[in-house]
Amino acid sequence: MGNHKESPEQKRERLRQQELKKTSMGGVGDSFNKASQGSLVDLVGSLGWRGTGVLVLLLIIGFLVYTVFFR
Repeated sequence: MGNHKESPEQKRERLRQQELKKTSMGGVGDSFNKASQGSLVDLVGSLGWRGTGVLVLLLIIGFLVYTVFFR
């Protein structure tokens, strides 16, 4: 690695990629399942903290609307 500062997201992704390389054959079944369903870590990492907050807020609002109108 260079002398540049890594953001926490870049460091997590780099460490995750290294771990996947080390255990590439150990998690073949996991990789097939993740490819079809996706991963919460990938979703949250791509959204950032603002996007994750908006997603959580939408889920809470959706739950409240469901409990008020459909019960």
